[in-house]
Amino acid sequence: MQPKLILASSSPFRRSLMENAGLTFDWSAANIDERKIEADLQQCAAGPREVAQHLSRAKAMDVSQRYPDAFVIGSDQTMSLGERVFHKPKDRQDAKATLIALSGHVHHLNSGISIVRSGHVEWEGVFSASLHVRELSDQFIEHYLDRVGDRVMGSVGAYQLEGEGIHLFSNINGDYFTILGLPMLPLLEALRNLGVIDV
Repeated sequence: MQPKLILASSSPFRRSLMENAGLTFDWSAANIDERKIEADLQQCAAGPREVAQHLSRAKAMDVSQRYPDAFVIGSDQTMSLGERVFHKPKDRQDAKATLIALSGHVHHLNSGISIVRSGHVEWEGVFSASLHVRELSDQFIEHYLDRVGDRVMGSVGAYQLEGEGIHLFSNINGDYFTILGLPMLPLLEALRNLGVIDV
């Protein structure tokens, strides 16, 4: 009998990625204060990759307390431009400011992932993708925001790559699943090495 696998997330998107890979698992949302953890880390001068790793570990640790015998997967993602970490825009003006900041620059999506069992980290890593936003005119930004509407507040960078957000970019380097926030290829390899799956 294979050990139990739990995803420490209530995200239907992340659950669908694991379901599509044929994994058998349960899920349970972590109960942590992400913003407080992030603020404490930034006071210690932690970079965006470290923040993503710490948050993924904290989520897995929290759920592992409730299911100590299971292998618990925690994941989190930061979006960074240099050392600046972005959060979801609160409104249209906030989204516009984000797009102006990203225009003409390369930013990174840093996906941290951890596997914890009985409060012990069995495996973890951070995987990054680089996204080059082309030079965006004010006219384009306003037109884009008009077309996307409130959906712009649904993601940290004010874009969805699978939608009209693709028009923002001139180049993208990185694994598709890392961009989506759950690096499936290294995760599956880790689960095989831990004996959680045998496919």
